[in-house]
Amino acid sequence: MPSAPSTLPHLCRQNGITTEYEESGAVRPVPEESLRTLLQSLGGTSAAPVAATAPQPEMPQVPAGLSCFQPAWLERSPAWGLTCQLYELRSARNWGIGDFRDLRDLAALAGEVGADFLGVNPLHALFLADPLRCSPFSPSNRRFLNPLYIAVDEVPGADTPSETMLAELRAGEMVDYPAVADLKLGALRSAFDRCPFGSDPQAEAALGAFREAGGSSLWRHALFEVLSREMVARGHGAGWTDWPEAMQDWQGEAVARFAADHESDVAFQIWLQWIASLQLSAAKEATHAAGMRIGLYLDLAVGEAPDGSAAWSHPELLLPGVGLGAPPDVFATEGQSWGLAAPSPRALIERDFAPYRNMIAAQMGYAGALRIDHAMALWQLFLVPEGQSARAGAHLRYPFAEMLRVLAEQSEEHGTTVIGEDLGFVPAGFREAMAEAGVLSYRILYFEKMDGAFLPPERYPALALACLSTHDLPTLAAWWRADDVVLRRTHGLVDEASSVEQLALRARERTALTQSLVAAGLLRSPPAETTELADELLEAAHRFIARTPCRLTAVRLADLIGPIAPTNLPGTVNAYPNWRLRCPVPLERLPDDARFLRVTAAMSAERPRGTHDARLRRSTPVARG
Repeated sequence: MPSAPSTLPHLCRQNGITTEYEESGAVRPVPEESLRTLLQSLGGTSAAPVAATAPQPEMPQVPAGLSCFQPAWLERSPAWGLTCQLYELRSARNWGIGDFRDLRDLAALAGEVGADFLGVNPLHALFLADPLRCSPFSPSNRRFLNPLYIAVDEVPGADTPSETMLAELRAGEMVDYPAVADLKLGALRSAFDRCPFGSDPQAEAALGAFREAGGSSLWRHALFEVLSREMVARGHGAGWTDWPEAMQDWQGEAVARFAADHESDVAFQIWLQWIASLQLSAAKEATHAAGMRIGLYLDLAVGEAPDGSAAWSHPELLLPGVGLGAPPDVFATEGQSWGLAAPSPRALIERDFAPYRNMIAAQMGYAGALRIDHAMALWQLFLVPEGQSARAGAHLRYPFAEMLRVLAEQSEEHGTTVIGEDLGFVPAGFREAMAEAGVLSYRILYFEKMDGAFLPPERYPALALACLSTHDLPTLAAWWRADDVVLRRTHGLVDEASSVEQLALRARERTALTQSLVAAGLLRSPPAETTELADELLEAAHRFIARTPCRLTAVRLADLIGPIAPTNLPGTVNAYPNWRLRCPVPLERLPDDARFLRVTAAMSAERPRGTHDARLRRSTPVARG
């Protein structure tokens, strides 16, 4: 007698799809239509199971002996560093956007004031043909770099725009991405056509080796960029899903003919990647020359745009009909759809995780530390069916132990410390598993609370990076004024009732933070009540996180010199100038900036290089209220 057909929930469990998720303390069932969509995306139906890809119902154990790299000195001598958005850097020589030369110059300064690492936003390739698609967390391809960060003035043979034009770009409060792209790409093309190798006799061979190492993936990315530019010129979008059907298949005859007709343009795009790689490598060397013990701290986005280079080059690696997002929470009551493609767990398994391995290696080749955005992706991702609200999404489990093994192997091979961004919905047991695998947790002061009080420094875990805030959160000055609460209400991300509650909560949080700083001996008494953040409170907050046992502590450059406004307002696209705001203080003035010097001196006093002190036992106040 044939067995009864499997039920939909049973099939979902077989394939690693969760049938419910938690929202505001309540359990929310996933709609059946969404479950069927996810099963179909995985290659099955509601009546026929597919080969299970990640069916573990509980967090699997970390394989014995598996651990990511950490330098031996780090446990004895916890470090601190600076983090910034590279594009936001302002200097007297850049072309209206921070570049790899600015990164080198900032590295020299950061090393001089005692920092052990310099962190930046993801540097992944975006869309050169549509520069306004500027989110570093919505990249076209994570294996390759964004050529707009090339310091053109260091490329032999590049045309130099008029000083009037450069002065206008340098003076802007925001990055003018279209103007920057036009100027930079035009100047770089002139250099490529005129003298692509400068006066270095070894350069041509070096480019050849770079091209060979990049293989077909580099060539496909370069071809995508050329096609993207051509398609935009013909009135299409920069992403391949808006192209004529004949151009959507990189293996098709039409694309082959186009590639043959545009060999020089493809070679130019490969050359851009080579120049970017050389300059980023020089920045890496600059961090070590400045005395930094860790060096560059890079950031890995959680996914890639579904119409970008990676998706066009390797569509077989993605799940059709679904995208990445997040379930509803206090910051977005309707949940979030991130507009990113979902990787196929089965495709990863079938290829022995080579795509993941190559992508991780592409970051770690430059990085002494690597932050994994939304590290829970190692275990599960929240998938949202196309055209549906994020409320209709569900979690899909991934082959956790195998992906963690690849990450640890690459970490050890490259000597790269790994930080897992574990914010938002964190599954039970995940942080413990990450700690067992030697992955640092990511602890933000704003969130480290219990029963309305901020945790004291000694309550932070040792295996973690501590910071005040990050790119999706306000600077401390903006948090103090509750600017983020007002912005979320202004842009319709929360309703009026939630906004009122959050404003009242923020008032209580200000009081609680001040009390914690006093209790930690960092303020003699609470400062006068005001909506403007006092410098002594900014210093005290940084000393507070520096006194935690966390192995790493990060100082956000925007907290010291601005911009005070948010880097990114999650849930908005064009309504807010995400990823465009620039530092008001140029790099040349940083050595004389009082707030910069005050906070970095405090961090070096708390975490001096090469020593280990009993900072948690200190009780002498260092800032006056």
